[in-house]
Amino acid sequence: MLPPMSTRLRVSITALLLCAWLQPLAAVPPIPAAAPLALQDCRLEQPQKLLALHAECGELTVPENPAEPEGRQISLFIARIPAVNRRAQPDPLFILAGGPGLAASAFYPGVAGAFGRVHRDRDIVLVDQRGTGRSQPLQCDVDEDGPAADNQADEEWLHVMRECLAQLSRNSNLAYYTTSIAVRDLDAVRAALGYPGINLYGGSYGSRVAQHYLRRYPQHSRSVVLDGVVPPELALGPGIALDAQAALLKIFARCRADAACQGRFGDPEKDYRDLSTRLASKPVLITVPDPRTGALRALTLGSAQLAAVLRLQSYSADQAAMLPLTLSLANRDNNLQPLAAQFLLTTHSVSEAIAYGMHNSVVCAEDVPFYADVDRAQLAQTYLGTSQVDALVGLCKFWPRGPMDEDLHAPLHSAVPALLLSGGADPVTPSEYGERARRGFTQALHITLPDQGHGQLLSPCMDRVMADFIEAASLSQLDTACTKQARPSAFLLSLTGSAP
Repeated sequence: MLPPMSTRLRVSITALLLCAWLQPLAAVPPIPAAAPLALQDCRLEQPQKLLALHAECGELTVPENPAEPEGRQISLFIARIPAVNRRAQPDPLFILAGGPGLAASAFYPGVAGAFGRVHRDRDIVLVDQRGTGRSQPLQCDVDEDGPAADNQADEEWLHVMRECLAQLSRNSNLAYYTTSIAVRDLDAVRAALGYPGINLYGGSYGSRVAQHYLRRYPQHSRSVVLDGVVPPELALGPGIALDAQAALLKIFARCRADAACQGRFGDPEKDYRDLSTRLASKPVLITVPDPRTGALRALTLGSAQLAAVLRLQSYSADQAAMLPLTLSLANRDNNLQPLAAQFLLTTHSVSEAIAYGMHNSVVCAEDVPFYADVDRAQLAQTYLGTSQVDALVGLCKFWPRGPMDEDLHAPLHSAVPALLLSGGADPVTPSEYGERARRGFTQALHITLPDQGHGQLLSPCMDRVMADFIEAASLSQLDTACTKQARPSAFLLSLTGSAP
């Protein structure tokens, strides 16, 4: 799951949806057999346009509402990167992106190297999940400099989301962009491309989609890799603030245990608490060059902006390596420029990557309705507090609530071989989640990399481990010894880098 920013960005990046739906998805007729799908040469680019890949692309037309096959149609964008080996294996790897709201076609170019070994003998298939990327995108036209980017009142953010709903509803029925429908789309693509079976990689929210696909289509599932795992039973939201706080404290503890970091910063937790108290009582107006454009930006730094930076930089060990330095500069030297620059970078990257409408539709259908017994006093002790849960609940009072299979949150029982990956300092899907999900498989291995954050795809040697697992679709002889050598990035001791 992607992280929250200010109160409104917290909502847009971690989970929800709400509005009455008329009939259970189980009553919907099966998707008719699709005609063979024609693909044409194309290029896939990172959102920053730093990398481009050759692929074969096409579109599959499906009904927006599966219960009305003759009703409004939408197009699913599909990209296939053909295997290097001309004698490719018949079962490709389907990549399922996270968010919810991230498009597979935008996610893959930046991580393609991690799948290089798999790609030698297998096609890689990307399906932009309905509502993302180029599949009827539910991307709100939100002013980046408005309430979605800065610390405005919650009611103002909800007003922005109401406008977003009105805007998107002109061309889409937002009730039909949930996981339960998306897995049907996924299997329709499999059939249209002529694959009898597939392997799946699901990261973060994509792990929810992958597990539900296994539940619905075990006969077409050969193996699955789950990275940053969401257990099927879990409704994401109330635990996020607690998990984020625990991950942050682990980062601080690692600095204290590191001689160079401790010698340079002492206890970064003290800097964090002092700075948090100061910004909460008196936000600071600062002018800073936008790290993307160089243009000067006026920005108010308060507790919400600090929380956004803490959350985003906790997501990876590389980013976490900057936290003690950023906090020390802001608290002790009153140099808030690095903190402000990080805030601007994170707000831009999130607003650019996530389809807000699809995100809201998923979370309001699959998460918020299942919030129960939220311990607000406990959440209030964290740096994220209760604002995220409160904002999501407020959002889902008016956002359409779409169809959800009755067993979406039931425990999974699967015989499909599964490799599960977790980070020991993951702020959103802690390793306990991966262990909980592992129990749903009869053949599973759960690897936790200590001190790592959210998503282990780019960890050293993980490409080989994944490729070996997918090649054999078995765990019996899988060699994972190299993963024990993974180490988090060294802490930065100055703006010029870490210790030698």
